[in-house]
Amino acid sequence: MAHPISAFQAAYISIEVLIALVSVPGNILVIWAVKMNQALRDATFCFIVSLAVADVAVGALVIPLAIIINIGPQTEFYSCLMVACPVLILTESSILALLAIAVDRYLRVKIPVRYKSVVTPRRAAVAIACCWIVSLLVGLTPMFGWNNLNKMRRTQEPNASQEFVITCQFETVISMEYMVYFNFFVWVLPPLLLMLLIYLEVFNLIRKQLNKKVSSSSNDPQKYYGKELKIAKSLALVLFLFALSWLPLHVLNCITLFCPSCETPHILTYIAIFLTHGNSAMNPIVYAFRIKKFRTAFLQIWNQYFCCKTAKNATGSTTTAEPAN
Repeated sequence: MAHPISAFQAAYISIEVLIALVSVPGNILVIWAVKMNQALRDATFCFIVSLAVADVAVGALVIPLAIIINIGPQTEFYSCLMVACPVLILTESSILALLAIAVDRYLRVKIPVRYKSVVTPRRAAVAIACCWIVSLLVGLTPMFGWNNLNKMRRTQEPNASQEFVITCQFETVISMEYMVYFNFFVWVLPPLLLMLLIYLEVFNLIRKQLNKKVSSSSNDPQKYYGKELKIAKSLALVLFLFALSWLPLHVLNCITLFCPSCETPHILTYIAIFLTHGNSAMNPIVYAFRIKKFRTAFLQIWNQYFCCKTAKNATGSTTTAEPAN
């Protein structure tokens, strides 16, 4: 029998649902804006769409699965593992999309004349596909054997069956060695540090170009690099928010692994989880306030599909009501 949900769990579920209700429509709006606006069709915005797809999946898939894990149902080991792995896949996908965006911005300011011939739509599509393939391999590594199954079998009675039932919790099935040594130290921290260096170099190149006023593919170098600086600042903010949202949880994982006797307050763990999920809702807000092309596209969608339809419906109702008078 399922145990009743506590008041704390009910509050947790409510916050998660609220995050999902902001994240899913917001990121669908980002994808919609790129699809309908020709000005948002370059490689950078293709990578942003890949990031938005991952964020939609966090709201639509990972958050419901996180709620299930929080309730702690009784399930078979690999069934629980399948519930835990999607968040690992989507986290890695987000990191690699952010890395692709950073490299793209670097190439735009390093080789502005040759940029379009180097970063073609085909190459951008291949890069996105590679990001998702790597994400799947990294996120599904626990399914391939790096998990807690052997550890749990050692604690099991010798005559117990192989298919044993467990209380499904993330740390029960996912190895903390995998989370720290492989996931964090290899696939999270190095890409974040690399992106930091790339953006520092991007800002350095832009400021040098603005000071020298060198020629570029644009007729007005000052305008071209000024625009690049604004977009780079906005995308660097997206990276900063991602790091701010995800690093606390990874630090808690390190404490769990390296200091088993240390007791981490549950409230800190929940705050760290809310930050990771809430990050998926942040990006559309950043785009709306910081990137003019997105703001214009969002307003266009609102006026074309929502605001005007409401006005038309109101006009239509008035028109059909008049003959009755």
